[in-house]
Parts: sequence; structure tokens; C-alpha cells
Amino acid sequence: MDGKDISIQKYMAFLTTVECGSFTKAAEKLHYSQSGISRMIADLEKEWKVSLLDRDRNGVSLTSDGQLLIPYARDVVNDYRKLQMQVDELSGLKAGMIRIGTFSSVATHWLPNIIREFQRDYPNVDYELLMGDYEEIEKWVQEGRVDCGFTKLPVSSDLETIFLEQDFYMAIVPEGHLYAADEEFDVSIFKNEPFLLLEHGNKEEVSEYLEQQGLYPKIHFTTWDDYAIMSMVEGGLGISILPKLILRRVPYRIKAIPLSEPLTRNIGLILKNSKSASIATKTFLDYLKYR
Repeated sequence: MDGKDISIQKYMAFLTTVECGSFTKAAEKLHYSQSGISRMIADLEKEWKVSLLDRDRNGVSLTSDGQLLIPYARDVVNDYRKLQMQVDELSGLKAGMIRIGTFSSVATHWLPNIIREFQRDYPNVDYELLMGDYEEIEKWVQEGRVDCGFTKLPVSSDLETIFLEQDFYMAIVPEGHLYAADEEFDVSIFKNEPFLLLEHGNKEEVSEYLEQQGLYPKIHFTTWDDYAIMSMVEGGLGISILPKLILRRVPYRIKAIPLSEPLTRNIGLILKNSKSASIATKTFLDYLKYR
């Protein structure tokens, strides 16, 4: 961040501290000392004559004044980043940053190939990946926190979308399971087996699918971590339903079986506005074919 306007540095310190939940994590991310981050936010509070953050042993959180002001600080930082990207692009993508919102299966199996091909042609462009769930990714794109995001379609009508792939869900059982050799998994079996649910707080497609099938399995564990589910299935703690994309190059002794009643998700890329997107982001779209 050397050479940037000091006010922008303070705004970035403020935003990053809120996103990370602590001065220590923000300092690590921005390559500052913890005292430096704390001092910049204290300077903002002094300049604006408000308290922005509540501080306690568990970290930091926004005060009511901080909640009111942070959208404006975010807009300033986003506008500054757009300015920097346009300056970089005048040099022919010799530098720049692409900020991408994504979820685990895309980050694991698509992005390494896409970014590798992109870097061959534009080696000095950097990337920032934010991992989240579908709702978080959509929100980040709407707020301008990321330039584009991989998520499940459909999304809000105010966003632009690029359909990429239909992904099928599979029944997941441990090797040696009674039904491991089946070519198709009878979904009624879920009623009688301990179930491990992939979900992140809000009701997701797997829960809705089970309800639509009239199935209410005994859920032993709920998590948003695909690999935790796989490990527990391997350990014989239950069976599950996972998307096919995450099951590429799986290191676990599990078996994936097509469901007798198919469940799919449409994966796409979303942008706020492709016309106003940076040249780096527009160019990045041309490399999606390498997934």
C-alpha cells in the first residue's frame, strides 16, 4: 500500500478490520503492524469525531455510527480501486487486481486451471479470492467488494449472469457400504441411514430436495465443509449428498452414486455490470473456457 493516499489507507484499514473481526488479522492481511492498523482507525475516529468500533477480548464490531458510515467508506475504496485498475489498464494489463468471490468446489477444481492460463498471458495481474456461500458471494458482487463471483444461478435480476455448467448431486457412501455397488441410489434409503448434511445456516438445496421427496432422515451432523462431510462418510459416521464437482480427485475412500431422483444446480459467473467492469475482469471472462 506504499504511495497510496493516507486517507485511502485509513479507509482500507477500517474496512479490513471489520471484515476480519480483529486488528491482528487485518494487520496480517494488509502487511502492517497491529499498532499501525489501530492507530489509523483511531485517527479516523478523531477526524470524524465518532466511535467506529467496539473493542473487546473477542475482537471488534461496528458501533451504530460505524454501521452508518462503513457503506460510504466502502464506496470510496471501491472507487479508488476502479481508478487504479483503469490506470493499470492504460499500460496494457501490465499490473492490476481481479477480486473473485467463490465457493470451495470452484476454488478447488476450476480456478487453478483458469488462473494458470490467464497468468501465462498476464503474469503481473494479481488475484484476491473471497470464499463464501451463495448469498455472501451475491452480496459481495452487489456491493462491489469483488469484481465477479462464481455462484449458483439464478440470482437477483439486477446482476448479469453467465451460465457455465449444470452440476449433478450424488449420493455419497463409504467404500464397502451395502449400496456402494449400486448404479443408482434409491433415495428412499436416506430415511433409514444417519445423514450428514451440507448446509450453511439457511436452508439449501439438499434440505429442500429431501423435503420434496418426502424424506426426513436423522441428521447427525451439519456443516458447510465438503471435505469434512467426505471424511466422516469415509469413517462410517453416515451417508450424504454432495455435488459432483467437488468429487473430482477425491482422496477419501468413498463411493459417489447417481440419485434415483436427480438433483442439480446451475453454476454461473455473476457481475454487477459487464460494461463498466475493468478490462482485467472482462479479459478474465475469456479464460473461463479453461475450467
